[in-house]
Amino acid sequence: MAMRSLTDKHVMITGASSGIGRAAASAIARKGATVILLARREPELADAVAEIRTAGGRAHGYPCDITDPAEVDRVVAAILHDHGQVDMLVNNAGRSIRRSVYRSTDRLHDFERTMAVNYLGAVQLILRLLPSMRQRRSGHIVNISSAGVQLSTPRFSAYLASKAALDKFTDCVAAETLADGITFTTIHMPLVRTPMIAPSAGTNVGGAQSPEWAAATIVRALTEQPKRIDTPVGTISEYLGLLTPRLKDRALHRYYRAFPDSPAAKGEVPARAVAAESSPVAAPPNGDSHAGPARITPIRIRRVGRWIPGVHW
Repeated sequence: MAMRSLTDKHVMITGASSGIGRAAASAIARKGATVILLARREPELADAVAEIRTAGGRAHGYPCDITDPAEVDRVVAAILHDHGQVDMLVNNAGRSIRRSVYRSTDRLHDFERTMAVNYLGAVQLILRLLPSMRQRRSGHIVNISSAGVQLSTPRFSAYLASKAALDKFTDCVAAETLADGITFTTIHMPLVRTPMIAPSAGTNVGGAQSPEWAAATIVRALTEQPKRIDTPVGTISEYLGLLTPRLKDRALHRYYRAFPDSPAAKGEVPARAVAAESSPVAAPPNGDSHAGPARITPIRIRRVGRWIPGVHW
Protein backbone atom coordinates (compact mmCIF):
# COMPACT_ATOMS: atom_id res chain seq x y z
CA MET A 1 0.00 0.00 0.00
CA ALA A 2 1.35 3.44 -0.94
CA MET A 3 2.69 5.45 1.96
CA ARG A 4 1.67 9.09 2.17
CA SER A 5 4.06 11.63 3.64
CA LEU A 6 2.94 13.66 6.64
CA THR A 7 5.56 16.35 6.05
CA ASP A 8 4.00 19.83 6.32
CA LYS A 9 0.52 18.38 6.83
CA HIS A 10 -1.73 19.99 9.44
CA VAL A 11 -3.08 17.21 11.66
CA MET A 12 -5.69 17.92 14.35
CA ILE A 13 -5.87 15.51 17.31
CA THR A 14 -8.52 15.54 20.03
CA GLY A 15 -7.93 14.30 23.55
CA ALA A 16 -4.26 15.15 23.01
CA SER A 17 -3.23 16.15 26.53
CA SER A 18 -2.56 12.59 27.74
CA GLY A 19 -2.62 8.90 26.88
CA ILE A 20 -3.04 7.84 23.26
CA GLY A 21 -3.62 11.37 21.98
CA ARG A 22 -0.44 12.76 23.49
CA ALA A 23 1.67 9.84 22.28
CA ALA A 24 0.13 10.13 18.80
CA ALA A 25 0.77 13.87 18.63
CA SER A 26 4.47 13.32 19.39
CA ALA A 27 4.74 10.48 16.85
CA ILE A 28 2.99 12.49 14.11
CA ALA A 29 5.15 15.55 14.79
CA ARG A 30 8.26 13.39 14.34
CA LYS A 31 6.98 12.61 10.84
CA GLY A 32 7.20 16.29 9.93
CA ALA A 33 3.57 17.31 10.43
CA THR A 34 2.28 20.37 12.24
CA VAL A 35 0.12 18.95 15.01
CA ILE A 36 -2.88 20.85 16.36
CA LEU A 37 -3.76 19.54 19.81
CA LEU A 38 -7.25 19.83 21.30
CA ALA A 39 -8.05 18.99 24.93
CA ARG A 40 -10.04 20.30 27.87
CA ARG A 41 -7.25 20.41 30.45
CA GLU A 42 -5.14 23.48 29.67
CA PRO A 43 -2.09 22.76 31.90
CA GLU A 44 -1.62 19.24 30.47
CA LEU A 45 -2.26 20.58 26.96
CA ALA A 46 0.45 23.21 27.39
CA ASP A 47 2.86 20.55 28.67
CA ALA A 48 2.19 18.34 25.64
CA VAL A 49 2.80 21.23 23.23
CA ALA A 50 6.00 22.23 25.03
CA GLU A 51 7.25 18.62 24.96
CA ILE A 52 6.81 18.39 21.19
CA ARG A 53 8.43 21.76 20.56
CA THR A 54 11.38 20.87 22.78
CA ALA A 55 11.92 17.78 20.63
CA GLY A 56 12.01 19.96 17.51
CA GLY A 57 8.42 19.44 16.37
CA ARG A 58 5.72 21.92 15.42
CA ALA A 59 2.73 21.93 17.74
CA HIS A 60 -0.13 24.25 18.68
CA GLY A 61 -2.63 23.75 21.48
CA TYR A 62 -6.27 24.85 21.60
CA PRO A 63 -8.32 24.25 24.76
CA CYS A 64 -11.72 22.89 23.71
CA ASP A 65 -14.63 20.96 25.16
CA ILE A 66 -15.90 19.06 22.12
CA THR A 67 -19.29 18.51 23.78
CA ASP A 68 -20.00 22.26 23.50
CA PRO A 69 -21.10 23.11 19.92
CA ALA A 70 -20.43 26.84 20.35
CA GLU A 71 -16.92 26.15 21.61
CA VAL A 72 -16.23 23.76 18.73
CA ASP A 73 -17.36 26.39 16.22
CA ARG A 74 -15.12 29.00 17.83
CA VAL A 75 -12.05 26.78 18.02
CA VAL A 76 -12.35 25.41 14.47
CA ALA A 77 -12.79 28.95 13.12
CA ALA A 78 -9.68 30.03 15.03
CA ILE A 79 -7.65 27.07 13.74
CA LEU A 80 -8.64 27.67 10.12
CA HIS A 81 -7.81 31.35 10.54
CA ASP A 82 -4.42 30.62 12.13
CA HIS A 83 -3.32 27.72 9.91
CA GLY A 84 -5.39 28.02 6.75
CA GLN A 85 -6.40 24.36 6.66
CA VAL A 86 -6.66 21.06 8.48
CA ASP A 87 -5.46 18.22 6.27
CA MET A 88 -6.20 15.39 8.66
CA LEU A 89 -8.33 14.89 11.77
CA VAL A 90 -7.84 12.24 14.46
CA ASN A 91 -10.96 11.84 16.62
CA ASN A 92 -9.31 10.35 19.69
CA ALA A 93 -11.08 12.00 22.65
CA GLY A 94 -13.28 9.53 24.46
CA ARG A 95 -15.10 8.62 27.63
CA SER A 96 -15.50 5.04 28.85
CA ILE A 97 -17.92 3.60 31.41
CA ARG A 98 -17.82 -0.01 32.58
CA ARG A 99 -21.09 -0.83 34.32
CA SER A 100 -23.66 -3.59 33.88
CA VAL A 101 -27.04 -2.63 32.50
CA TYR A 102 -28.74 -3.71 35.76
CA ARG A 103 -26.75 -1.03 37.57
CA SER A 104 -27.59 1.52 34.86
CA THR A 105 -31.39 1.43 34.92
CA ASP A 106 -31.48 4.78 36.76
CA ARG A 107 -28.37 6.20 35.07
CA LEU A 108 -29.45 7.44 31.66
CA HIS A 109 -26.80 10.14 32.03
CA ASP A 110 -24.10 7.47 31.58
CA PHE A 111 -25.33 6.93 28.03
CA GLU A 112 -25.78 10.65 27.40
CA ARG A 113 -22.25 11.50 28.54
CA THR A 114 -20.54 8.85 26.43
CA MET A 115 -22.64 9.75 23.39
CA ALA A 116 -21.81 13.46 23.84
CA VAL A 117 -18.05 12.85 23.73
CA ASN A 118 -17.54 9.72 21.66
CA TYR A 119 -20.17 10.34 19.00
CA LEU A 120 -21.57 13.87 18.90
CA GLY A 121 -18.24 15.53 19.72
CA ALA A 122 -16.50 13.71 16.88
CA VAL A 123 -19.39 14.35 14.47
CA GLN A 124 -19.35 18.09 15.24
CA LEU A 125 -15.68 18.36 14.32
CA ILE A 126 -16.17 16.36 11.13
CA LEU A 127 -19.13 18.52 10.06
CA ARG A 128 -17.18 21.73 10.70
CA LEU A 129 -14.13 20.58 8.73
CA LEU A 130 -15.86 18.92 5.78
CA PRO A 131 -16.60 22.14 3.82
CA SER A 132 -12.94 23.27 3.79
CA MET A 133 -11.75 19.75 2.97
CA ARG A 134 -14.25 19.52 0.13
CA GLN A 135 -13.12 22.88 -1.24
CA ARG A 136 -9.52 21.58 -1.37
CA ARG A 137 -10.72 18.14 -2.53
CA SER A 138 -8.47 16.54 0.04
CA GLY A 139 -8.78 15.29 3.59
CA HIS A 140 -8.42 12.22 5.76
CA ILE A 141 -10.24 11.51 9.03
CA VAL A 142 -9.23 8.83 11.52
CA ASN A 143 -11.82 7.75 14.07
CA ILE A 144 -10.61 5.84 17.11
CA SER A 145 -13.23 3.20 17.77
CA SER A 146 -12.88 0.10 19.94
CA ALA A 147 -12.29 -3.60 19.37
CA GLY A 148 -15.13 -3.99 21.85
CA VAL A 149 -17.54 -2.91 19.11
CA GLN A 150 -16.64 -6.11 17.28
CA LEU A 151 -16.63 -8.19 20.46
CA SER A 152 -19.77 -6.67 22.05
CA THR A 153 -18.04 -6.80 25.42
CA PRO A 154 -20.48 -7.01 28.38
CA ARG A 155 -20.70 -4.05 30.81
CA PHE A 156 -19.68 -1.55 28.14
CA SER A 157 -23.11 -0.93 26.59
CA ALA A 158 -22.89 2.87 27.01
CA TYR A 159 -19.34 3.16 25.67
CA LEU A 160 -19.61 0.69 22.80
CA ALA A 161 -22.98 2.00 21.61
CA SER A 162 -21.46 5.47 21.18
CA LYS A 163 -18.46 4.04 19.28
CA ALA A 164 -20.74 1.89 17.10
CA ALA A 165 -22.77 4.99 16.23
CA LEU A 166 -19.59 6.73 15.05
CA ASP A 167 -18.62 3.65 13.03
CA LYS A 168 -21.92 3.66 11.15
CA PHE A 169 -21.86 7.43 10.65
CA THR A 170 -18.39 7.04 9.14
CA ASP A 171 -19.47 4.25 6.77
CA CYS A 172 -22.37 6.33 5.46
CA VAL A 173 -20.42 9.56 5.07
CA ALA A 174 -17.40 7.88 3.45
CA ALA A 175 -19.61 6.79 0.54
CA GLU A 176 -20.75 10.40 0.05
CA THR A 177 -17.33 12.09 0.21
CA LEU A 178 -15.25 9.69 -1.89
CA ALA A 179 -15.37 11.74 -5.09
CA ASP A 180 -14.27 14.82 -3.13
CA GLY A 181 -11.03 13.17 -2.05
CA ILE A 182 -12.11 12.88 1.60
CA THR A 183 -11.42 9.47 3.10
CA PHE A 184 -11.85 7.79 6.48
CA THR A 185 -10.08 5.17 8.58
CA THR A 186 -11.73 3.47 11.54
CA ILE A 187 -9.35 1.95 14.08
CA HIS A 188 -10.92 -0.67 16.31
CA MET A 189 -8.37 -0.09 19.03
CA PRO A 190 -7.70 -2.85 21.56
CA LEU A 191 -7.24 -2.10 25.25
CA VAL A 192 -4.44 0.44 25.80
CA ARG A 193 -2.69 1.20 29.08
CA THR A 194 -4.11 4.62 29.91
CA PRO A 195 -5.92 5.93 33.01
CA MET A 196 -9.25 5.46 31.19
CA ILE A 197 -9.02 1.67 31.58
CA ALA A 198 -8.65 1.77 35.37
CA PRO A 199 -12.24 0.45 35.89
CA SER A 200 -11.27 -2.63 33.87
CA ALA A 201 -8.52 -3.62 36.31
CA GLY A 202 -8.71 -7.28 37.15
CA THR A 203 -10.25 -8.36 33.85
CA ASN A 204 -8.11 -8.39 30.72
CA VAL A 205 -5.71 -5.47 31.23
CA GLY A 206 -2.75 -7.84 31.29
CA GLY A 207 -2.83 -7.87 27.49
CA ALA A 208 -3.22 -4.12 27.09
CA GLN A 209 -1.07 -2.33 24.55
CA SER A 210 1.13 0.69 25.24
CA PRO A 211 0.19 4.26 24.19
CA GLU A 212 3.25 4.21 21.91
CA TRP A 213 1.90 1.13 20.11
CA ALA A 214 -1.44 2.89 19.69
CA ALA A 215 0.34 6.00 18.39
CA ALA A 216 2.18 3.92 15.77
CA THR A 217 -1.17 2.48 14.66
CA ILE A 218 -2.57 6.00 14.23
CA VAL A 219 0.49 7.01 12.18
CA ARG A 220 -0.16 3.99 9.97
CA ALA A 221 -3.80 5.05 9.56
CA LEU A 222 -2.65 8.50 8.41
CA THR A 223 0.07 7.30 6.04
CA GLU A 224 -1.50 4.14 4.56
CA GLN A 225 -5.13 5.26 4.96
CA PRO A 226 -6.82 1.83 4.98
CA LYS A 227 -10.58 1.64 5.40
CA ARG A 228 -10.24 -0.19 8.73
CA ILE A 229 -7.62 -1.41 11.14
CA ASP A 230 -8.94 -4.25 13.26
CA THR A 231 -7.57 -6.75 15.75
CA PRO A 232 -7.41 -10.51 15.17
CA VAL A 233 -9.66 -11.19 18.17
CA GLY A 234 -12.18 -8.61 16.97
CA THR A 235 -12.23 -10.06 13.45
CA ILE A 236 -12.74 -13.61 14.73
CA SER A 237 -15.51 -12.42 17.05
CA GLU A 238 -17.34 -10.73 14.17
CA TYR A 239 -17.26 -13.93 12.13
CA LEU A 240 -18.44 -15.97 15.12
CA GLY A 241 -21.30 -13.53 15.60
CA LEU A 242 -22.40 -14.15 12.02
CA LEU A 243 -21.93 -17.93 12.01
CA THR A 244 -22.81 -18.90 15.59
CA PRO A 245 -24.53 -15.93 17.29
CA ARG A 246 -25.93 -17.99 20.18
CA LEU A 247 -22.57 -19.55 20.91
CA LYS A 248 -21.03 -16.08 21.01
CA ASP A 249 -23.72 -14.93 23.44
CA ARG A 250 -23.02 -17.87 25.74
CA ALA A 251 -19.27 -17.24 25.67
CA LEU A 252 -19.74 -13.55 26.45
CA HIS A 253 -22.21 -14.41 29.21
CA ARG A 254 -19.58 -16.58 30.86
CA TYR A 255 -17.15 -13.67 30.58
CA TYR A 256 -19.80 -11.39 32.11
CA ARG A 257 -20.29 -13.75 35.05
CA ALA A 258 -16.55 -14.22 35.58
CA PHE A 259 -15.69 -10.52 35.97
CA PRO A 260 -18.14 -8.53 38.14
CA ASP A 261 -18.65 -4.78 38.26
CA SER A 262 -15.82 -2.76 39.75
CA PRO A 263 -16.26 -1.17 43.20
CA ALA A 264 -16.73 2.21 41.48
CA ALA A 265 -19.56 0.83 39.33
CA LYS A 266 -21.19 -0.56 42.47
CA GLY A 267 -20.92 2.80 44.20
CA GLU A 268 -18.48 1.47 46.80
CA VAL A 269 -15.62 3.77 45.74
CA PRO A 270 -15.96 7.32 44.40
CA ALA A 271 -15.53 7.30 40.61
CA ARG A 272 -12.96 10.10 40.82
CA ALA A 273 -10.74 7.89 43.00
CA VAL A 274 -10.67 5.23 40.32
CA ALA A 275 -10.04 7.77 37.56
CA ALA A 276 -7.08 9.13 39.52
CA GLU A 277 -5.30 5.80 39.66
CA SER A 278 -1.68 6.37 38.74
CA SER A 279 -1.43 2.92 37.21
CA PRO A 280 -4.22 1.62 34.97
CA VAL A 281 -3.24 -1.98 35.74
CA ALA A 282 -4.42 -2.01 39.32
CA ALA A 283 -4.93 -4.98 41.59
CA PRO A 284 -8.19 -6.85 40.98
CA PRO A 285 -11.05 -6.07 43.38
CA ASN A 286 -11.63 -8.23 46.46
CA GLY A 287 -8.05 -9.49 46.37
CA ASP A 288 -8.72 -11.73 43.40
CA SER A 289 -5.39 -12.56 41.76
CA HIS A 290 -6.99 -13.96 38.61
CA ALA A 291 -5.65 -11.99 35.64
CA GLY A 292 -8.39 -12.86 33.18
CA PRO A 293 -8.47 -14.58 29.80
CA ALA A 294 -4.80 -13.87 29.07
CA ARG A 295 -3.82 -16.42 31.73
CA ILE A 296 -6.53 -19.01 31.31
CA THR A 297 -6.05 -19.19 27.54
CA PRO A 298 -3.50 -21.89 26.70
CA ILE A 299 -0.23 -20.35 25.65
CA ARG A 300 -0.18 -22.21 22.34
CA ILE A 301 -3.55 -20.77 21.33
CA ARG A 302 -2.32 -17.29 22.15
CA ARG A 303 0.76 -17.83 20.01
CA VAL A 304 -1.37 -18.97 17.08
CA GLY A 305 -3.63 -15.97 17.58
CA ARG A 306 -0.74 -13.60 16.99
CA TRP A 307 -0.44 -14.93 13.44
CA ILE A 308 -4.07 -14.24 12.55
CA PRO A 309 -4.29 -10.81 10.86
CA GLY A 310 -6.94 -8.26 11.45
CA VAL A 311 -8.98 -6.96 8.55
CA HIS A 312 -7.07 -4.14 6.81
CA TRP A 313 -9.20 -2.98 3.87
